Amino acid sequence: MIPVPTNTKVWLAAGVTDMRKGFNGLSAQTEKVLKAAPYCGHLFVFRGRRGDLIKVIWWDGQGACLFSKRLEKGRFVWPSAKAGKVALTPAQLAMLLEGIDWRIPQRTWRPLTAG
Repeated sequence: MIPVPTNTKVWLAAGVTDMRKGFNGLSAQTEKVLKAAPYCGHLFVFRGRRGDLIKVIWWDGQGACLFSKRLEKGRFVWPSAKAGKVALTPAQLAMLLEGIDWRIPQRTWRPLTAG
């Protein structure tokens, strides 16, 4: 799991991204397309065309970190918007990385009575 500090925002880049990009390419995409500073300490998440690979770029204060994850089966759940960015909570990011549909999480247990 990515160590997400408190007060860190998580942004999904809507649409698809060329997954051949590394630090410089994703930083440039963050500035130009997402209109955000890549070195602000927020996490920026990008997904490839097939949907089975994501990359996360994050400035930790000392340098840029690039995380990637490829699913063996299935696809990462992504917003249907073609452009822009979508804000996530750290909990939603954790669900996304596990392959869970973060948009409609299902509660597994609900108390029947109080007390």
